[in-house]
Amino acid sequence: MGRWGIVTFATVAAVVTACSPSAADDAAGDETATTTTRTPRITDDSGRPPVTFDPCYDIPDDVMHAAGYDAAKKEIADMPMGTYTFLGCAYDKRDHIPGVRRGYGLNILSGNVTLEEEHSKNAHVASPITINGRAGLREVGPSGNNECTYALQAEFGVVLFNRLYYTDTVEPAPESEWCSGMDQFVTSLEPYIPE
Repeated sequence: MGRWGIVTFATVAAVVTACSPSAADDAAGDETATTTTRTPRITDDSGRPPVTFDPCYDIPDDVMHAAGYDAAKKEIADMPMGTYTFLGCAYDKRDHIPGVRRGYGLNILSGNVTLEEEHSKNAHVASPITINGRAGLREVGPSGNNECTYALQAEFGVVLFNRLYYTDTVEPAPESEWCSGMDQFVTSLEPYIPE
């Protein structure tokens, strides 16, 4: 490669590196809570409101750590669909109890579908709830055994807290355990969601 090729390659590498998200961006969440609205990572062409709450950046890492989730290993789990958008963040909680459970998987999804649309999709497993005065739904087993979802209404649509209970046996957990502790957990996170 000639001298200009090397210079061009180095320049492109520097620009790509400078424009890429870094681990420092991910770690900023546990330094301070963001109070300003940022440009959404993903938008769609639906005419629906932009999703202005980003669970990976707007829920402080120390809050997730306090709830037992390893925020250092959180993963962006976005779902751009064209007619609607979900910004997502995936967490794991490994609190192994031998013979009972291996922990939980948690997805927090912020989307521009309405609470009514969410209810229509899962009416067979949904019941209305209120968390800190905010309308919502509790969905027990929306996609099968060991799953619980709380959907809270937001100005742009909904925020979903979807938890999967990892059993330590081949049998499903008792249904009474699927949503155990979710009321308190979601109540502690609700204040971070914009009105």
